[in-house]
Amino acid sequence: MHAARTSFGRYVADAHARGVLVVQPRMGFSDPTLMRAGLRATKAAAPATVGTVTIDSYTRVGDEQSAVRALNDGVPLNGYPITSFSPHTSRWVLDGVRDASFPVQIRHGSARPQRIIAALAVLGLDATEGGPVSYCLPYGRTPLVDSVRNWQQSCEFLASLRSTGTEPHLETFGGCMLGQLCPPGLLVAISALEALFFHRAGLRSISLSYAQQTSPEQDRQAVHALRRLAAEMLPDTDWHIVLYTYMGLYPRSPEGALELLERSAELAVHTGAARLIVKTVAEAHRIPTVAENVQALRAASAAAARASGPAIGAAVEPAGAADNPVYAEARALVDAVLNLDGDIGQALLKAFERGYLDVPYCLHPDNAGRTRSYIDGSGRLTWSEIGSMPLARSSRRSGRLTARGLYDALSFVQSRHDDPALTPTPSPTRRRPLAGLSGGTSRS
Repeated sequence: MHAARTSFGRYVADAHARGVLVVQPRMGFSDPTLMRAGLRATKAAAPATVGTVTIDSYTRVGDEQSAVRALNDGVPLNGYPITSFSPHTSRWVLDGVRDASFPVQIRHGSARPQRIIAALAVLGLDATEGGPVSYCLPYGRTPLVDSVRNWQQSCEFLASLRSTGTEPHLETFGGCMLGQLCPPGLLVAISALEALFFHRAGLRSISLSYAQQTSPEQDRQAVHALRRLAAEMLPDTDWHIVLYTYMGLYPRSPEGALELLERSAELAVHTGAARLIVKTVAEAHRIPTVAENVQALRAASAAAARASGPAIGAAVEPAGAADNPVYAEARALVDAVLNLDGDIGQALLKAFERGYLDVPYCLHPDNAGRTRSYIDGSGRLTWSEIGSMPLARSSRRSGRLTARGLYDALSFVQSRHDDPALTPTPSPTRRRPLAGLSGGTSRS
């Protein structure tokens, strides 16, 4: 018998209506006792929190045998192996913790999520995240066609849970592709397209993600663009925006890390995002402890409260919104993809085949790899090569990212917050390009 609960989406919407930002950690432990303790600490950390159970790497790729072997040998995993523990154990982890005031989301990173989603459903859980593109391209070599099929099946299964009286919730990870160096127009477009993929598979409670990048002004434009696209594309849907604190190289100093976290909370409030996935002062060094996660949740919640006003739940795009360049770019990409095929899964496959969607510095075989980006003098992420993407040539700026330029770009945010006086100004032409340079970053 499952604990009394409200839906994940409704919980977030109610907090947003009260003017309270929902904060959430990245948290997953293979020790059930520690996982339970982490959830309990999260629940008590701030006025509005949701719990996270992040799945380990073995389970993400369907290698339960290795997960069980590690558990038997007492080797800690980097997450909770939900398909390897018995439902009895996992129910104990959740018992008395997950309830109407504290929903729990399963986070994983799998292009083959069927077993994970089946396991969470057995536990009475109904919230997870991912997507056919965002949980395929950055993490391995699973063919995109397989990921699209797997996610279609998973979305349909989640939607079927409505017959049990719940309202399943799915968050797109598309706004966080590779964590950094992906211009916001593409992030917003992929997030919107994955949300539409979920909607057409029958889901009616959806969140759309965006990860904080290098320019506060550009980030504001991006979140407003994502909200506008969601309003246009997701009728009869309970949706909200979830913002991620910066996912690239994190500041090494506690002061810099805290400042970056607080800026992300302010961004969420000022753009009408309803939920924030936080990072901690330990991110540049190691996996954070429960206490460090709690500290981050409290700091983000306090920063949001200081930044909020009576209109937090109704933040609107500022004057001049019609000229929002991130929206214009994202809309062009979305329209081009949707014109390829009436089936959005097939449209996504054709878009990557033709290079209409092309993630810079992504090494997946199904990604064309003809786009490049860099950080311009104002701190904005800008295209230097647009490949075959259906964007105006004016979207491309002169210059090419070199080995030194790539290092400066990857460390730009870290340096700016650790020591603003030493922040590099990324230069795409400082040195001769390194042949074959194509480095990506993984989810952090």
